[in-house]
Parts: sequence; structure tokens; C-alpha cells
Amino acid sequence: MNSSRHRHPARLGLPVLAMSLIAVVGCSSADDGSSAAVPSAGAAAVKLCRNLDEVLPREVDGLSRQDPQPASELTAGWGDAVIILRCGVPQPPKMIDSKVAEGRDADAVAGAVDGVDWLMEKRDGGGYRFTTANRSAYVEVSVSAERADEDTSPILVAFAPAIKKAVPVGVAD
Repeated sequence: MNSSRHRHPARLGLPVLAMSLIAVVGCSSADDGSSAAVPSAGAAAVKLCRNLDEVLPREVDGLSRQDPQPASELTAGWGDAVIILRCGVPQPPKMIDSKVAEGRDADAVAGAVDGVDWLMEKRDGGGYRFTTANRSAYVEVSVSAERADEDTSPILVAFAPAIKKAVPVGVAD
């Protein structure tokens, strides 16, 4: 990867992310009742996710942190479930799909934003799910349909420093 591409914050929307294809071989206090399934992660992933929880931003793309129920160090939210992060999720099946790696899957795209590799999947209902690749634990960021029509790159840019600090490059269990 070209290291100069990672020196400036990216503002990648869906079309630009699709063009930057790469090969690809979910916190704490609860608020008003939004929910997110807590991943069943192994001990190594849980440790990394706890570290991630400590460095996650308080605000993402203008939205304040509002964690979902049940309260967990493996989940976080911003903007009343507009953005949900789950850490320690299983590897998405599309991550090993050769059609995605070759750029032949219209519903999934692989790309990098600020030094973090992501798999982006369109979700039923119009939202997106982004899952980190090439990290020692999988981190999933879901963006609701209400935000999916906007440029989602500031969301991924906001998470990049925390992910790079807490979840090292490697192969997830």
C-alpha cells in the first residue's frame, strides 16, 4: 500500500471506496434503550476490545456517544444507534469470498481508510456494515440507513486512531 495515501484523512464515499479495492485473504455506559448484540469473543479478543473501549472517541461525525443495551465493553454507539461498534465479532463470510477480493461483488467492497483495512457490506434496509480486516480482532461498525446516504468516510476516519492503537495488525482468531 502506498504510505502517502495514509498521511491525509480520507473522505471516501461508496464510489471512491469501491475504486480503492484491496485484497482481503463491535464499551460501556448505557443510555436510552438502543440495543446491540454483544459478541461472544475469545479471551485475546476481549482484552483487545477492552483496550479499544478505553480509546474510542466520545464523538463521531458530530454524534455523541450513546452506548446500547446491554452495557458491554464489546459494544459502543453514537447518536442513538445511528452508529454501532461491536468488537470481537466473527469473521464475515464475505471477507473470504473471492468475488469481493476481485471486485466482482456489488454488495461488498474492500478498501482502506487512514491505515485501517475494511470490508464494507450493504445491509438490507439501506445501511452499511464495515468490518476491519488484517487486525488481531474483528471490529464491526454499522451505520444506519439514515446516515448511509451521506459520506461515511468521516466515521471510519474517526475510528482509525483508536483501532490502530488498540487492535494490532495481525490475524484474528
